[in-house]
Amino acid sequence: MSSAFDEVFAIGNAFQGISMAGRTDAWILSDAATAHGIPPDSPGLARFREAYLRHLVIELEKPGVARKGVMPGVRDLLDALAPRTDVFLALLTGNYEAGARLKLEYFDLWRYFSCGAFGDDAPHRNVLVPKALTTVEACGGPAFAAANAIVIGDTPLDVGCAAHAGARSLAVATGSHSVDELRAAGADVVLQDLSNTAEVLRVIADLGSAE
Repeated sequence: MSSAFDEVFAIGNAFQGISMAGRTDAWILSDAATAHGIPPDSPGLARFREAYLRHLVIELEKPGVARKGVMPGVRDLLDALAPRTDVFLALLTGNYEAGARLKLEYFDLWRYFSCGAFGDDAPHRNVLVPKALTTVEACGGPAFAAANAIVIGDTPLDVGCAAHAGARSLAVATGSHSVDELRAAGADVVLQDLSNTAEVLRVIADLGSAE
């Protein structure tokens, strides 16, 4: 994002001091534009996403990039959930849809998700759960209430978007927030990571059956 902003607006390190964890890309870009005095109708903002996606491809191909990888247990959990008929997997992310696809295809994870809700035009994360539920039904998945959805994420904003919609939340401390911070945010369940597939499946079953 920094490289794209520099390309479009000739401003380096534009996102320094701007919070990113758990926020939508549209939200992050809006904050950066405000911080640097760029008006919301600037043509550059419309060009930013294309520039970002080009730079993202470059970053993904760079060797040794810090924190580039699949978190513990994620693939095993998806393999366990994907064949089940009582579970529907959807992607809920603040990333631009094209950016999310680039990241997940790089690690062969995109194929697990037939649809979802993305941060392209979302001013904040709380709109994403209702968007995801609508999209799931539209793409042939089941129609269900937010109370029957489980949001898995690693930031207080993930927990907050679940609570805002009336969904359950399973938080994992694989990001920049600790177990204690995620508990304080109100997560229904907090795990250090998703490495114990049997435990995660039990938690999901418990959350799914909770009233």
